[in-house]
Amino acid sequence: MKEMKALSIIAALLLPVAAMAQTPEEFKATYDRQVQVAGTGGLGVRPILEAWSAAYPTDTTMLEATFSYYLTKGRTLSVEVHDSRRYLGNEPTLSLKDSTGRAVNYFQVPVYDEEAFARSQSCIRQAIVLAPNNIGYRFDEIASLIDYEKESPDMAATAILELIDYNYSKHPSWWLTDRFLAPGEFNQAIMEYCSTLYNLGTPVGYESFKTISERMLRENPDDVGFIDNVGAYWQAYKKDYKKAAKFYKKALKIDPDDYPAQANLKLIDRIKSNRKKK
Repeated sequence: MKEMKALSIIAALLLPVAAMAQTPEEFKATYDRQVQVAGTGGLGVRPILEAWSAAYPTDTTMLEATFSYYLTKGRTLSVEVHDSRRYLGNEPTLSLKDSTGRAVNYFQVPVYDEEAFARSQSCIRQAIVLAPNNIGYRFDEIASLIDYEKESPDMAATAILELIDYNYSKHPSWWLTDRFLAPGEFNQAIMEYCSTLYNLGTPVGYESFKTISERMLRENPDDVGFIDNVGAYWQAYKKDYKKAAKFYKKALKIDPDDYPAQANLKLIDRIKSNRKKK
């Protein structure tokens, strides 16, 4: 009996040593198996991450996994009522009528535990510092900030601008998961972020959308997509149709077949025509 107890104690003492002996790839395999069973923030994931971190504190794969753990653990959904048909670019989860027949729209909105979110950001920032050319880590950070900030994506916009500045000052070969980014994919990614910010439908979202589009135009003055973006800012947000038309016409000079510019100029003409009729 005493012998069995002694063996148990020895085994317990050897566990940290065994963990330290694992390679980063073995830790990753153990982590993946646990996530498959319990989920990213599930039971048993944290001890694996802590052992992995103790053994390899600068392993960026570990840092991204720890980022995902705390982001998931700290995120919950609350239900909010908003008068608009869309909120933060999303359709309502549920729409009912009140006693007057007015639509009452219910939206699921993310809410974060501040401490858990801060820990997640610390991990992903460290990963970016260690592997600045891994664009996947930067995508992780930006997506999490957009989700966290909701109506006011100031930090997300700053992270996107930082990404743009790094791209055009360092000209890196961007690495994404298991391949290098293909030509044109960087601009496409920034355009998708612009679309996300625009669809938030908030003042900070619109202003960030414009600022990022103008920053891209400094490097790509003939990119009609970003020219159209600035036109959309003046058209949809500021309702300054004269300024909007100026940008759409500029886009058409570069690409006469640019459909967004064509369609929006027609829409502006209809708005002006309707105003004259009134």
